[in-house]
Amino acid sequence: MHDQTLTVTDFKAQCLDLLKQIGERRIGTLTVTRHGKPVAIVTAPPDATFDARQIYGCLRGTVTIPEGLDLTEPVFEGEIVAARGMLHL
Repeated sequence: MHDQTLTVTDFKAQCLDLLKQIGERRIGTLTVTRHGKPVAIVTAPPDATFDARQIYGCLRGTVTIPEGLDLTEPVFEGEIVAARGMLHL
């Protein structure tokens, strides 16, 4: 695995192949430059086997509802004028 630096023009021409190489871990970090200055750094995700389902329930138990708070009670008593995207007071 190696790091690589390319201009924006070269990156645009080779983008799909470069992303494939990054995904296969043949390129570690790809720095994209414009006028010699870095504008983007492209790397593979830390774990290529990440499954979004792993985070399901990760915040369980972190929210508390104060005693006596009615979550079904309306919080706004005025009229909503949806056509104008406004609340009418």
